[in-house]
Amino acid sequence: MNDVVALGEVMLRFDPGEGRIRTARTFQVWEGGGEYNVVRGLRRCFGLRTAVVTALADNQVGQLVEDLILQGGVDTSLIRWVPDDGVGRTARNGLNFVERGYGIRGAVGVSDRAHTAVSQLRKGDIGWDAVFSSGPRWFHTGGVFAGLSDTTVDVADEAMAAARRHGVRVSYDPNYRPSLWAGRGGPDAAREVDLRLARHADVVVGALGLAGPYPGAVRVAADEVPDALVEVAALLPQAEVLATTLRDVPSAGVNDWSSAAWSPRTGFVRGPELPGLHVLDRIGSGDGFAAGLIYALLTPGGDEAGPAGRAAPMADLDTAGLSRALAYGTAHGALTMTTPGDVSMASLTEVEALMAGGSATVRR
Repeated sequence: MNDVVALGEVMLRFDPGEGRIRTARTFQVWEGGGEYNVVRGLRRCFGLRTAVVTALADNQVGQLVEDLILQGGVDTSLIRWVPDDGVGRTARNGLNFVERGYGIRGAVGVSDRAHTAVSQLRKGDIGWDAVFSSGPRWFHTGGVFAGLSDTTVDVADEAMAAARRHGVRVSYDPNYRPSLWAGRGGPDAAREVDLRLARHADVVVGALGLAGPYPGAVRVAADEVPDALVEVAALLPQAEVLATTLRDVPSAGVNDWSSAAWSPRTGFVRGPELPGLHVLDRIGSGDGFAAGLIYALLTPGGDEAGPAGRAAPMADLDTAGLSRALAYGTAHGALTMTTPGDVSMASLTEVEALMAGGSATVRR
């Protein structure tokens, strides 16, 4: 029985380490994906039971992805396996080449994800009532999955509606990727989809992605964040929490990192600030933030929240509770940036030490 279920693509990430993609001779391989990274962090760092709903082509590459997911402790029983035709003509597995960047050289990502097995999921392919009647308390998906194809939008909509019918909390991360929408309506189409899906969500992570007329249209300054979140709240009157990370990037290796949130019961709440954070690999930090936020909202006061199959209560969410959730999210996202790969390698002890004002130290 799982606490949290995510819907999304899981790709192989090829990492040249300190080098460049175009000059690499060897790569380290990780698994990763915007929605998957959240449940992987919730399992490995926070100890919750999690599962991912995805699809993989049934070949050696897909089996490698499955093996990596299993190493992360995430339940693979909800993976849909698609027959392999031998050349990837009808279905294939996604690949993502990522170099971290250094100093004045920013991070670079080169994805190879067209016609993947998961992009071909259609409404009705997954038995969502069976998924949610088995007891999860939280469901997470986002704009990366929704942007894979015209059919994945309907799958996400179907899943989120089913989760709400079963009393399961729903979170959504707009997570706009321009490459996914090129030739398919661009940012205007992405905006339409995000609003359609976010209206199912109790919690929207990355909520500033919905500010302005379309994704990326405006850069929100620090003093404009409260008003921007109120603007988003007007579009999503059912949302219980709107949360966002805040990042300034003096260089690839040094970021100013913080967060903020808004809820109808607390108004605007600012998260902890970590200026001058040294970054090894920023990919997945927003997903790490989402994992910490969800963990805290599921476990108010540190206790397991509610019986299986029921949503965590938010009616009594106060400023202290939302601040605590932002602190877990901010600390976990920060620690995710200190290790290579998309996924978190942090422990709950490290997260809570950072929340308390400490840092990682040499231990002998």
